[in-house]
Amino acid sequence: MSSTGEHQTSSLLQQIDLPEDLRLLEVDQLTPLAEELREFLVESVSRTGGHLAAGLGVVELTVALHYVFDTPRDRLIWDVGHQAYPHKILTGRRDRMSSLRKKGGLSGFPKRSESEYDAFGAGHSSTSIGAALGMAVAAKLEGIQREHIAVIGDGALSAGMAFEALNHAGALDMDLLVVLNDNDMSISNPVGAVSNYLARVLSSRFYNRMREGGKSVLGVMPGMRDLMDRWEEHMKGMLIPGTLFEELGFNYIGPIDGHDLPLMVQTLRNMKQMRGPRFLHVVTQKGRGFAPAEGDPCVYHGVGPFDPDTGEQAESGSTGSKTYTQVFSGWICDCAEEDERLVAITPAMCEGSGLVKFAKEFPDRYFDVGIAEQHALTLAAGMACDGLKPVVAIYSTFLQRAYDQLIHDIALQNLDVTLAVDRAGLVGADGATHAGAFDLSYARCIPNMAILAPADERECSRMLQTAWEHEGPAMVRYPRGRGPGKEPESAARPLPWGKGEIRRQGKEIVLLCFGSMVQIGLEVAEELDAAVANMRFVKPLDGALVRQLAEDHVLLVTLEENALMGGAGSAVAEFLNGEGLMVDIMHFGLPDDYLEQGTQAEQLEMAGLTAGQILAAGQILAAVKKRRKY
Repeated sequence: MSSTGEHQTSSLLQQIDLPEDLRLLEVDQLTPLAEELREFLVESVSRTGGHLAAGLGVVELTVALHYVFDTPRDRLIWDVGHQAYPHKILTGRRDRMSSLRKKGGLSGFPKRSESEYDAFGAGHSSTSIGAALGMAVAAKLEGIQREHIAVIGDGALSAGMAFEALNHAGALDMDLLVVLNDNDMSISNPVGAVSNYLARVLSSRFYNRMREGGKSVLGVMPGMRDLMDRWEEHMKGMLIPGTLFEELGFNYIGPIDGHDLPLMVQTLRNMKQMRGPRFLHVVTQKGRGFAPAEGDPCVYHGVGPFDPDTGEQAESGSTGSKTYTQVFSGWICDCAEEDERLVAITPAMCEGSGLVKFAKEFPDRYFDVGIAEQHALTLAAGMACDGLKPVVAIYSTFLQRAYDQLIHDIALQNLDVTLAVDRAGLVGADGATHAGAFDLSYARCIPNMAILAPADERECSRMLQTAWEHEGPAMVRYPRGRGPGKEPESAARPLPWGKGEIRRQGKEIVLLCFGSMVQIGLEVAEELDAAVANMRFVKPLDGALVRQLAEDHVLLVTLEENALMGGAGSAVAEFLNGEGLMVDIMHFGLPDDYLEQGTQAEQLEMAGLTAGQILAAGQILAAVKKRRKY
């Protein structure tokens, strides 16, 4: 696989602008098309970065789905979206792939406003079955005949909401096809000729006519209908691992080889003729066709730009400082050495949350619950009830999925659970679906919940220790990437509880900065000769410090990388109002909008949160002059 110069699409792929072009090909042309598509995908992502291994694994599946079904009339719903790049290439966006995950470019996930072929937006996992079922209900009520296909991975199937949707779909008896993309062989054994033969037979019209016809005939004979049902269940239970899905009301087919295109097309065509809930189990290889990704699909799940010949990824250009995730990784291992009560929990984010080292060093105290955020928090609550001290490592955007458990199972019972909340604030190329824009707002209103926001790496490790030693629920929210470069202490000391600090003395203006905004606040303060307070705690807010600052300055300015509504600035305003303190106050934070993908710096600019924008607004100096006038 080479990538010299600009990629030139090969003959077959160049003919495919939309799926309707794909359907003009003969079946025996699909396999070479898939090879071209896979090569184009590798070369494209090698320049832009993005999610690679999952997309490589579903190339044949994507081709087969668009070949057999009449998209976009037939609804094709991708789960998560990591595997949707081949779908984008085949649906009119091939020539825009160079803009992937960039400002003004293609989203890294399916997005309804981007293409009519993106039937449902995806970013968080396990939503495809429920969304497809909702569309099937709508079609039935509107009297429209169309197909609804949900593609879900074996990892996403671990979420409770996926099984809730399966259970409901079976009860409604809607026309729905669920395709399980089993890319880790975590559900079934490796497939072979026998399994493929069974799939062809069990999906054929002949078999299904015999199946339903036999039930109709035998159903009028006393006792024979039950015998027929038991015989069918017994035979299928012996031969294929589909009993669970059959019990949920689905007609299960598979497992089949997801890289055998003629088999895929034949099976999908057969299943298209069926009615009711259908379940196709497809086994694929993550990273298929690109040796480095086949060898380590985890590393090549999400990548930066890389050499498409060797797979070697480009240097990130970092200064050598630790990321906040690495700071957490070091802290939790150090803390676990000192206290055997510490246990770590993550919802399928071992690598992303920095728990790889912990999992190796403390395997008996490491719990990956799969994509099940709700369970992760309730599991932690149960552990805390009986003397353990759980640390839940989770992204801010994924914590949203367990809001009731955060309130009801942890905070209401005032349980000692520490939440290490990564990717708080803007996250760059992953865009709106993964932005941690709301955690201060949704957590601050919860009684018993403490919230800490570090300004740098050293403070992050100290805050983790502070939250850990606090007897009650506490979350430390820290941003994606690197901080200003302050090396964490070898043995993190806790901070004074609920106390902020003055980072810079100034005159009439004081900037009250929370977490990542401290560095920007210091830049602004240099131009304004303003004071800077590193507030450290969003809850409990340092009321004594806020009172002092309000009395000593004519203008308070709050800065936060969170939604303005209900965030840290709101906490300051509420305190001032409650204390009857009359002072001018301004708030800077994330706007009431979803910011598109781009670099983190570009997103800060979209939000109006760069130092230059804050100064250029002129609002701060204007407010001070107005105050002086009166």
